[in-house]
Amino acid sequence: MTPPYEQPGRQHYGITLAVLATSALAYAISQTMVAPALPEIQRELGVNQAQVTWVLTVYLLTASIATPIVGRLGDMFGKERMLFWTLCLFAFGLAVSALSHSLELLVAGRAIQGLGGAVFPLAFGIIRDEFPRERVATGIGLISATFGIGGGAGLVITGLIVDNLAYEWIFWLAFVVVAGAAVMTKLYVPESPVRAPARIDWGGAALLSLGLGSVLLAVSEGNSWGWTAPATGGLLVFGLVVLALWVRFEMHRDDPLVDMRMMRRRGVWTTNLTGLMIGFGMFGSFVLTPQFVQTPEIAGFGFGTSVTGAGLVMVPSTLAMLVAGPTSGWLSNRVGSRVPVLIGTALSGIAFVLMVFLHATVFEFVLAVTLMGAGIGLSFAAMANLIVENVDPTETGVATGMNTIMRTVGGALGGQIAASIVGGSVVAATGFPTETGFTIAFALSAGALALAFAAALAIPRQRREIVQPPVVAVSA
Repeated sequence: MTPPYEQPGRQHYGITLAVLATSALAYAISQTMVAPALPEIQRELGVNQAQVTWVLTVYLLTASIATPIVGRLGDMFGKERMLFWTLCLFAFGLAVSALSHSLELLVAGRAIQGLGGAVFPLAFGIIRDEFPRERVATGIGLISATFGIGGGAGLVITGLIVDNLAYEWIFWLAFVVVAGAAVMTKLYVPESPVRAPARIDWGGAALLSLGLGSVLLAVSEGNSWGWTAPATGGLLVFGLVVLALWVRFEMHRDDPLVDMRMMRRRGVWTTNLTGLMIGFGMFGSFVLTPQFVQTPEIAGFGFGTSVTGAGLVMVPSTLAMLVAGPTSGWLSNRVGSRVPVLIGTALSGIAFVLMVFLHATVFEFVLAVTLMGAGIGLSFAAMANLIVENVDPTETGVATGMNTIMRTVGGALGGQIAASIVGGSVVAATGFPTETGFTIAFALSAGALALAFAAALAIPRQRREIVQPPVVAVSA
């Protein structure tokens, strides 16, 4: 059968890649750009810190729940179709947030925005179905790297907006990009001919939603409720028990939401564990770096920068990710995807070690975050390729969706634990955290990256050739 990219009337795959990259970047930017604006949102809406945290928490919750479900729906009913509607809902959520004048409406808008997390597994599936084989690794590498690139760019953009405009412009800016991406998707992204005929596993979706939601809620609210509080511990244990029940439930389904046999493949579970630990470190750096450089020098450390200045410190990291993503795809085509993951986790771990011992000047910090950006860009891009290499085309959406969830869960853990450590070191007399608190948090993130490197070592060396299943053509 003629490959999709060679069929008459099919546009060049480069156009498809540009549209997919725009969609992924918009989601990734929205994931972090709210964080630096939380104090301003809290002041404008007249709420307390625990309440405003829901603006960030609800986004992570809905993203983690929707990502594998929509990814599975894309495998079943068409990836381009699901991508278009995902972007439409994402844009609607942004409009709701931009027009909101209450915390309740803002949180509702952010919950809708979280559905945009499905952009990544859908984009990976489209690339695998549509691109020439030799271009798949590079394309997936670029899209996956936007997870980190957008996160860093979000911090920079937010600084400029918060220091010069109202916080609502954060959502209007993203709305313009996402709405444009939705239109371009409808016009220029072809529908994939690959389908996975199946029924929707609503029971599995419900259990996954309940389990993941409970765990992420406990982690996200740990600082507010107290990490040793019965509510935190009880909700965490409940979520883990539900997830265990979900695994057992899925193992006995004919058409499971997630095939547990697929998740047990060595190339899949080792890559997911690596993603969990790298996500931990990445979001730890997103929380720690701006807070450290904004700390006034009278605290005995820090540089007293503005929100914009803190964002500018992250610019080299974002640029490094932009270069590292395609480089990772190039390496994957030549030496396999395992090598860039190993290099990336090593670079990220070294960056945190530098932060532990060298943080007296802005230059030292910039050097560390640049290494961090290069490491995250290499690793994220290659991890997506590793997942794709180890699953069938009809499993791409749900498999890459689960890998995205692991990054998100790792990010929630890393960000909240880092914030908890630093927050717990605040000196009552000055109101500033101690340098030791930051050092301990940096060291913990370095340990997480060491675990990521160990997990990457366990990833199989050889690519496993996938037997292509019959392609189900889409009727006109």
